[in-house]
Amino acid sequence: MSKRDYYEVLGVSRNASDQDIKSAYRKLALKHHPDRNPHDKAAEEHFKEAAQAYAVLADREKRSLYDRFGHAGVGTSAGASGFDPTIFADFGDILGGLGDVFGFGDLFGSRRRGGPQRGADLRYDLDMSFEEAAKGTETSIQIPREEPCDTCRGTGAAPGTAPEACRQCRGQGQLRYQQGFLTVARTCGYCGGSGRVITKPCATCRGTGRIAKDRKLTVKIPAGIATGQRLRLQGEGEYGPGGGPPGDLYVVIHVQDHPFFQRDGDDLHCEIAVAYPTLVLGGDIDVPTLNGSEALHVPEATTSGTRFRLRGKGMPSVTGRGRGDLYVEVIPAVPRKLTKEQRRQLEELAKIWPGPSSEPRQKAGEEERPFFDRVKDIFG
Repeated sequence: MSKRDYYEVLGVSRNASDQDIKSAYRKLALKHHPDRNPHDKAAEEHFKEAAQAYAVLADREKRSLYDRFGHAGVGTSAGASGFDPTIFADFGDILGGLGDVFGFGDLFGSRRRGGPQRGADLRYDLDMSFEEAAKGTETSIQIPREEPCDTCRGTGAAPGTAPEACRQCRGQGQLRYQQGFLTVARTCGYCGGSGRVITKPCATCRGTGRIAKDRKLTVKIPAGIATGQRLRLQGEGEYGPGGGPPGDLYVVIHVQDHPFFQRDGDDLHCEIAVAYPTLVLGGDIDVPTLNGSEALHVPEATTSGTRFRLRGKGMPSVTGRGRGDLYVEVIPAVPRKLTKEQRRQLEELAKIWPGPSSEPRQKAGEEERPFFDRVKDIFG
């Protein structure tokens, strides 16, 4: 009997992606699995056929040969005499939760539960001032974490003893069963998959191999860091059970707001109240920056809301390359109290101030002079 086209078997097109092929095979494997269809030879054959098709189409080299030469191009590599489960590096990943569906635990011994495992990652939230974030700093933090027990050195066994090989699984951590034509492995329930049994647990850690300790660390904060960014300290998380390696520590940054500057990426924004005569006549003002005051020239006839840019006066880049800019928006400074002389001069100014039209009004007999020249006379 001639074989069906492998794309037809999986129900995918010839330009299907690797993920499409994997998803299609997983659905067929779940549908036709012998344990879902006991004593159903047809389902078993469909299962084998899908596995053979996936064995070829999941391998780029075999798929290329199959696309060019058909079944002749792959010969018996897909298992003409039957399905060879060893072609899959991790069959448990392909079938997803199939082991949980049928209660077999880990299929085909793809994974071992228990034994040394990587420790959990930890998180530490660090608050800092705006100035510290701008200049960078070093700070000490103290974190509680699980570390290997000093008494048993992380083994969990009492001093002078050692964990013994599990007699039920013979130290393998798994028990294997024959299910039809499949060999199914499940985690040993007696040792929890570690393959070892502690007969005399350590009194200090009660057999866990770990105890809680406070660890003090020095963290270097780079200049320019922002709220929400995090630093990864590799290996500073909790130690894993069974003598496993530690996880990582993530320090999450929270920068306090500044009373004067507003941050936008590496750029800073601020408002400066400028005396009205300076806006009209022009002049120099001092602008606060992260590194002291900076002189800024305000041109003549500057209107409220005008924005100036000071290049390189913003926040440093956290990458260490360059700085942002500082944007200064000027607004008129309105005094709350006036002296008699200030009030008199303002009243004089009000008499020649422009009305609703764009042209200033002139007094009778007054010399025709530019408006700003007359303002300069009033302010001396």
